[in-house]
Amino acid sequence: MAFKFHHVADWVDFLRRTQYKRPLPFVAFPAIQLLYINMEELVNDSTQQAIGIKLISDKYKLPVALGYMDLSVEAEAFGSEAIYSPTEVPTISGSIVSTEEEADALQVPAVGTGRTGVNIEGIRKTLKLVKDKPVFAQCIGPFSLAGRLLDVNDAMVYCYEEPDMVHTVLQKATQFIIDYIKAYKEIGAHGIVIAEPLAGILSPNLAAEFSATYCQRIVSEVQDDDFIVFYHNCGKEVLHQADSIFSIGAKAYHFGDASPMLDIIKVAPKDVLIMGNISPTTEFQYGTPASIRKATTVLLDACTEYENFWLSSGCDVPPTAPLENITAFFDAAYEFRTRQNLFDALKED
Repeated sequence: MAFKFHHVADWVDFLRRTQYKRPLPFVAFPAIQLLYINMEELVNDSTQQAIGIKLISDKYKLPVALGYMDLSVEAEAFGSEAIYSPTEVPTISGSIVSTEEEADALQVPAVGTGRTGVNIEGIRKTLKLVKDKPVFAQCIGPFSLAGRLLDVNDAMVYCYEEPDMVHTVLQKATQFIIDYIKAYKEIGAHGIVIAEPLAGILSPNLAAEFSATYCQRIVSEVQDDDFIVFYHNCGKEVLHQADSIFSIGAKAYHFGDASPMLDIIKVAPKDVLIMGNISPTTEFQYGTPASIRKATTVLLDACTEYENFWLSSGCDVPPTAPLENITAFFDAAYEFRTRQNLFDALKED
């Protein structure tokens, strides 16, 4: 069955007006358990990536086939060192920029450099396997990329002490992200999730200046009716950053469990989807089927009156999260919807 909406933007508007949506947790990485491979093999093999996305999408009947939230890819393309692990998502070590001179000399890589080419090819192959739903790629956000080039431990300090250097890096990071997203768009992807978690450590003013401004530029250059942007931030300061975050112009916003979802959705615009936020570590990784059922039910009960709420994980679910916990999450959502439908039917009498 083909994706039935003429434009992806129409599909998003339909979802926003639909009270009970099929949950969309970010569960791409547990595909290694279905593929019987390790993480290093997955992130370097476009065919395994595509098959993994397809298997996870079908197993959990996801409404979107989601790519992988690997936030080391873009920094590695710039020349940073990536550290690989059999069971964890790759991470970036150290920094490659610490002075204004190094920022000026930083070269913007060609799209396709390093594993960016692998990821693009992975989504191209996914589009051959998945025809009945949108296929979304994922990429890093501008401040989160700049932070990895500068060193995430120093990035906020540099915003105060070396703002010109940070802006120089951000301009180059943003241009690369735009070019990278356009490559996904050209092969037929329906949208992108931009992950900007490092912005979650910033004050509201810094977040507006060093993150939201650049995210706005990205959205304005890539988003249209046939290709949409979801924004992700799992930082602790998102409630204080709400004004700048919701100025970005994304069609959906995805938040982590560091902030109560009900508090976020109360201040969010009604015309965008708000996604989250069952803990990927406390519940999906280290919880039990019983605990994740309870957490999911509590969250749904709190947010059910908001049509634009969309149940999800708070961030990407770890590769080794027990599959029975993921199943329990979906079971709890289904059972909650069934009960609500019965309540609604009785109200009609």
